[in-house]
This record gives sequence, structure tokens and C-alpha cells, in this order.
Amino acid sequence: MSINEKFIINLQGKSYVTYEGLLDLAHQHNLKSLEVELIQIPTKENNMTAICKATATTEDKIYTDIGDASPQSVNNTIAPHLIRMASTRAKARVLRDLTNVGMTAVEEISYNEETSEYNEPYIANEEPPTKRQLETLKKLADELNIAIDYENLTKRTAGNLISKMLDEVKKA
Repeated sequence: MSINEKFIINLQGKSYVTYEGLLDLAHQHNLKSLEVELIQIPTKENNMTAICKATATTEDKIYTDIGDASPQSVNNTIAPHLIRMASTRAKARVLRDLTNVGMTAVEEISYNEETSEYNEPYIANEEPPTKRQLETLKKLADELNIAIDYENLTKRTAGNLISKMLDEVKKA
């Protein structure tokens, strides 16, 4: 069992699976049910962040995962539909577990309309950035006069950011 190539999308040189492809593959793995529970309603107090929990059941296993959506993680056309996007992201994540697909779902990524770049979601269980990465980022941020959201950095995202910033320093 594998994902049909028509469900793979390439963005900026990286492959992503579609929710539709994950659902198709999950049915091949005998998906019996897929349920979503709204965990957090978006409010001003939580920065308009919706959080949903998805549960996928097969004949012999139960999988759960969460998905979130906020105005900062979706484009302007999706912003009025945060609960639905959080639901779709939760379902995509749980179906990736059920089907053993490591590829990020296209619905999980955020699109930065200002830079026309796609960014993968922050994943809570990833390693935090190293002390040296943080020191390097602070130095580069000062040099380039830019602000960095240090709270959501992982070791991987910090490394990617350092590479991009070094490219900018070379251009200057």
C-alpha cells in the first residue's frame, strides 16, 4: 500500500502529501472511523488559536493527534475558518500516524503571503535549538536588524533560519 502520486504536491522543491491522499491510504489500511473534537475555541485571549483533537480507529488500533490554526498560521482566505483548518490539520496528522507517512501534509503548512514562502509547522516534540544556535541567531538578528520568534524554534528550524540569515549577510 502506498500513496498514489497524484496526491503528492511539490512546493519550493519539497514534497507534501494531501489530506485526500492520506484519507485514501487510511481506507486501504481499514480505517473504521475518524472523529474530531474541538479542544480550544479561538478567542482574543488565546490569539485566535483553534485546537482540535482527531481520533482515527482501525480494526485493532486507535490513533490520536492534535492540530491547530491561528491567523498567523493560515492565509487570509482561510483565517475566517480556523476551526475547520484545525480539524483538517488534526485529521491529517492522525492519518499520517495511522498510515506511517512521514511526509508533512500540505494542509499542515502555513503560507506567508508577504514572502510567498511555505513554512512547516512547529512540532512540539522536536529538539529545542542549541545554545550555540541561539547565540548565532541573536548575533545575526542584530546584524540584520530583524526580530525572531525564539519561542517556536526547534533545532531544525533554527538551523534553516541561520542558513537563510547567513545568505542575507553575504548579500549585504
